[in-house]
Amino acid sequence: MSLDTADVRPRSQANTGTSRPPSQRRRTRQRRNQPYPGWFYAPAATIYGILFVVPTFASFYFAFTRWSFVETEFIGFDNFITFFSEPRLSRGFVNTFIYAVVTSGAKVAIGLALAILLTSGIFARGYLRAVVFFPVLVSTIGVGITFKILMDPFDGLINKALAVVGIQGPGWLTDPSLALLSVAAVDVWKGVGLATLIYIAGIVAIPSEYYEAARVDGASAWSTFRNITLPLVRPATVTVVILSLIGGLRTFDLIWAMTGGGPGFASDVIASTIYKQYAAGFYGLSTAGNVVLFLVVTAVVLPLYIFMNRKSKEL
Repeated sequence: MSLDTADVRPRSQANTGTSRPPSQRRRTRQRRNQPYPGWFYAPAATIYGILFVVPTFASFYFAFTRWSFVETEFIGFDNFITFFSEPRLSRGFVNTFIYAVVTSGAKVAIGLALAILLTSGIFARGYLRAVVFFPVLVSTIGVGITFKILMDPFDGLINKALAVVGIQGPGWLTDPSLALLSVAAVDVWKGVGLATLIYIAGIVAIPSEYYEAARVDGASAWSTFRNITLPLVRPATVTVVILSLIGGLRTFDLIWAMTGGGPGFASDVIASTIYKQYAAGFYGLSTAGNVVLFLVVTAVVLPLYIFMNRKSKEL
């Protein structure tokens, strides 16, 4: 009799004790989808917080102070006002944008051209790829010192080679109108190998059927590049642009090794200006410059990254 009664109970009543609310089931599914338990991330999160998060917030505080290693005085926005009002400081701000735009644009154009060449049936393709990528592995300071010697206006090898063919070489690093662009050219030479490698990876990932269909249709090389290669390597272009812009906006070591920000303040960028202010003992002003640099990189790179990724998804 009891068995018959149990059999005729509604299913909802029989499972009342084991059913769980939807929110609890959702949390259970989320826990199952996580590869590691939450506590597993604690050591890395602690290290990240101590080494990156805390110094970042501390720099925002010290940017509003006149501080030394002994005392701290809160002065509000005075450091930022000074940073943007002095011509030599604002000049570094402008130079930073010029440098970042020139280097990133050149790396995109040259890197894509080299990637197309090095994915074709060219002779010694593997060796040429290694040659193009080799400057990326060389020390930036070493490259800067080497090119500083090569670009010497009197004894440099570049101007001596130009003199052989009857051309008087300019003061690559001593002419205020050429110094920044000369350093930018060296930066492109050193960094274009990485851009080329990223573009090569993007090109070889394009299905060969697209190119075969273009050949069957009689498409020209330019039409194939414009309608197949260029749109499909857009993710690689996004990567190259973002990395190049970040590197250009934060550049310091190459400029410092080649020109020291000179002649005068002609090739100063934000990072070299920050270093000069710190070396002179203006710690609060240099900290404000660091905050400005952080905000500039974030304000330029983040919206550009979102915009370019949105465009890539629309293709």
